[in-house]
Amino acid sequence: MAVFESFQTALRLILAGDAELVGIVWLSLRVTGTALFVSAALGLPAGGLLGVLSFPGRRAVVTLVNALMGLPPVVVGLAVYLLLSRQGPLGEWGLLFTPEAMMIAQTALILPIVIALTTQATEDLWGDLGEQLQSLGASRLRAIPTLLYETRVTLVTVLLAGLGRALAEVGAVQIVGGNLRGLTRTMTTTIALETSRGELALALGLGLVLMVLAVTINGAAELLRGRAQHVRT
Repeated sequence: MAVFESFQTALRLILAGDAELVGIVWLSLRVTGTALFVSAALGLPAGGLLGVLSFPGRRAVVTLVNALMGLPPVVVGLAVYLLLSRQGPLGEWGLLFTPEAMMIAQTALILPIVIALTTQATEDLWGDLGEQLQSLGASRLRAIPTLLYETRVTLVTVLLAGLGRALAEVGAVQIVGGNLRGLTRTMTTTIALETSRGELALALGLGLVLMVLAVTINGAAELLRGRAQHVRT
């Protein structure tokens, strides 16, 4: 019965636009959106370069990037914490336990995904179109924007995958953000905290919002994949 009442309260919080719930959702979206934007700005060009250029050690770099995709979030959080702590090289910036620290941690999580999958997409397309583009006078570097444009549907799916990973992440943002009320509480960290306290209403409300976002992101990714397959056929 208590769970049912908590569920009812959670729905009321969502429908009433509870200030605390809305603030947590907004912070989560702002942190994740910023991290995704930075990851796209850095990762798409980097992936394009790795996809078409040939240089000594390239395979080692690609292997490293692929390995970083599976790096545990808590390890990322620890690394960022050490960088931003008072004893760390960036400690004087005073970013620890701020939304900016969480943005850095999430960028570190998303960036390898974007680089690795962009590398694969552009490398495959370069294998198909490389000779044609070069015959038209395009160098490898000049071909990168064309390759990124031609793989745009795949790359949007890649970014959606990164967005989903970041939104569902707990460990890294909790370590560097501190889960401070009104300042650095995201949906996932609040759900974990409120559940441990036995306060289920807010946790359920945020869980519902997170589920809707996850379904929306996955639905958009599937729709894009379907359209891409339709275009190819």
